Amino acid sequence: MGILNATPDSFYANSRVSNLDMTVAKAGQMLADGATFLDIGGYSTRPGAPEVSAQEELDRVIPVIEAVAQAYPEALISVDTFRAKVAQEAVKNGAHLINDVSGGTLDEGMFETVGRLGVPYVLMHMRGTPQTMASLTEYPNGLIEELIAYYTEKVAALRALGVKDILLDPGFGFAKTLDQNYFLLKHLRELEMLELPLLIGLSRKGMIYKPLQVEPAEALTGTIVANTLALLNGADIMRVHDVKEAVQTIQLVHKTKSA
Repeated sequence: MGILNATPDSFYANSRVSNLDMTVAKAGQMLADGATFLDIGGYSTRPGAPEVSAQEELDRVIPVIEAVAQAYPEALISVDTFRAKVAQEAVKNGAHLINDVSGGTLDEGMFETVGRLGVPYVLMHMRGTPQTMASLTEYPNGLIEELIAYYTEKVAALRALGVKDILLDPGFGFAKTLDQNYFLLKHLRELEMLELPLLIGLSRKGMIYKPLQVEPAEALTGTIVANTLALLNGADIMRVHDVKEAVQTIQLVHKTKSA
């Protein structure tokens, strides 16, 4: 899953695109490099990111979705949003998948909207908001145990509304400390008991560049290592900025598994 940021403030500067033509060209390059999905978002969810109105988010993502869908009708387009209204308009204009970082917690209408639209849904784990999540990292019952309880409850609610295709994203970097992120990466396979595909987003995140004492732009090698560990521990889909390198990583991991 290639990341297309329609935002001016994504934590990784090289993922930002300043005009529609550049975005369409970048989408084409990602598809040529082997991307299966293109994830388009207009609200930065980095820790402490500023609030963006629903209208501004729509103004950012809808033209991109329309342009990418027109240029590459075979592409599977994901909309990265926690707002039901944005999700609905995105699907109306060409998106095929809803990627909700809040797991339905920031818009009570999201689950019903997904059920009505009949599209696949990425259910991510997060607490609070992008502005508050860094302070919500206490897990008295254990991180894995709380993730399993969270998913069990929310998947049941989605199923009751007729949602058939659900993917789970454990939310690396969202309401988790650096050490908790690595604990989660180590124990990722324990989530297989939920019997749903795991979508993993580690690309150039703080859990990679901070311990290496580099900037996000210098975190490709660390990202490849982290993605390799995730794949070996049960990840099914990688959400990345660098598609070519991720595809190569997947090819080699699969080669090892089949040897």
